[in-house]
Amino acid sequence: MPFSTPARACGIDFGTSNSTVGWQRPGTEALIALEDGKITLPSVIFFNFEERRPVYGRLALHEYLDGYEGRLMRSLKSLLGSKLLKSETTVLGSALPFKDLLGFFIGELKQRAEAVAERPFEEVVLGRPVFFVDDDPAADLEAQNTLVAVAHKLGFKEVSFQYEPIAAAFDYESGISREELVLIVDIGGGTSDFSLVRLAPERRALAERQDDILATGGVHIGGTDFDKQLSLAGVMPLFGYGSRMKSDAPMPTSVHLNLATWHTINAVYAQKSKLALQSMRYDILDPTGIDRLFQLIEQRAGHWLAMQVEDSKIALTEQDARPIELARIEPGLVAELSRGLFEDAIEPLLARIRASVRQLLGDAGVGVEQVDTLFFTGGSSGIPALRQGVAALLPNARHVEGNTFGSIGSGLAIEAQKRYG
Repeated sequence: MPFSTPARACGIDFGTSNSTVGWQRPGTEALIALEDGKITLPSVIFFNFEERRPVYGRLALHEYLDGYEGRLMRSLKSLLGSKLLKSETTVLGSALPFKDLLGFFIGELKQRAEAVAERPFEEVVLGRPVFFVDDDPAADLEAQNTLVAVAHKLGFKEVSFQYEPIAAAFDYESGISREELVLIVDIGGGTSDFSLVRLAPERRALAERQDDILATGGVHIGGTDFDKQLSLAGVMPLFGYGSRMKSDAPMPTSVHLNLATWHTINAVYAQKSKLALQSMRYDILDPTGIDRLFQLIEQRAGHWLAMQVEDSKIALTEQDARPIELARIEPGLVAELSRGLFEDAIEPLLARIRASVRQLLGDAGVGVEQVDTLFFTGGSSGIPALRQGVAALLPNARHVEGNTFGSIGSGLAIEAQKRYG
């Protein structure tokens, strides 16, 4: 849509792994550079205990990996719809409600965007997954209302929402030359979202597009879930996952599950958790794995290990193997990760994603042969087995690559300009 003045409002894509802010301005890209000239700000906060301050994004990860004492918080969006949102954590010796963590990060996005724009933003379109919580409309509404309350507290006077895959669709529509029936496949850090949308150049300027959205759907599966399954399949067995007790019962798995899940890693460092492991050690047939687990906990290396798993997952989209060197835990220790192991580990999740796509097409009453375009976006959309599985459902559709981290933010900026001028 042509426009001659900057938009009043911005669009914020608060993502599980990365976040962006879009703002429509004449003659320039919509996405605002948020850190070191990059359009993404990793959704990470590190509370630096030595300097008693929070840091964000890549700098947060660098300070944590450089060995500063502190508390790393990641996958903050996963708090929405979870029971943790009503509780609090301890940071710098003080109780901090988890809801306030969301405010810290979204407030940082707002502040950085306003610094670039050299003006305040009082209206915003926030992206949201089709479902914050699967099969629980009340919890889903509560998650959205939490974001509204956070945004108002930060100074946004007008707050509205757009589904993330619909925003990606509007970004794609800005560059097409003919009408297309498009399936948007948005695989983010926390959710997989799908929209079947009719797009056309002559429809871009329309404010009301509800008739063009044939169906939306999704499932609460994303990149962090793929990380978790890769960790459990290929890494955690080295730390006792799957070990047998002298009673022949399996070793309890709660510590391994916490270590494999970004927003619960800190729980393994709690004194209660360590005491439970110590009391368990003498009842395990082979203590090799649990002794490595003690070493990992002693080093507080859980987030470091999770980052190695995530890096391997990304590498396995292009490589057949990507081992993790674990010499800091034990000399010569290596987790041998392969694409085959990864694909086997995530197949139950991929089956749910394929089922969600089939249900979406059924809800829309659309045959698979009618879909013209398959549009992939989101940081986890590059997993070959995922792409191949979805593509096999739509034999006639051409495949289009979106801006992995930018399509949603750009689409939200388009929507913000339409709604608020």
